[in-house]
Amino acid sequence: MTKEDIINLAHKAGFLIDTHAQQYQPNCILSTYGLIDENLERFANLVAAAEREACARVCDKYAEGPERNYSENIADDIRARGNK
Repeated sequence: MTKEDIINLAHKAGFLIDTHAQQYQPNCILSTYGLIDENLERFANLVAAAEREACARVCDKYAEGPERNYSENIADDIRARGNK
C-alpha cells in the first residue's frame, strides 16, 4: 500500500489532509478535529478491507490459470472476512 493509498483511505475515514502543516512538517499528513476514535476505527476498517481485497486479487490471478484449484473459493472467503 502506498503513502497515497493510505492518505486516500484516511480521507475517506474522515481525517483532513493538512497541507499547511506539511510545509513545516513533511511527515505530518493528517489532522482531525474531534471524533478521533471513530475516525481511527473507520480508517482501520478501510485498511483491513483494502488488504483483504489485495489478497483476494492474488487468488483471482491463480483462478485464471490452469492451476485453478480452490483459489476462487479462497478469494471469496478472504473477501467474506469483512462481514464477520
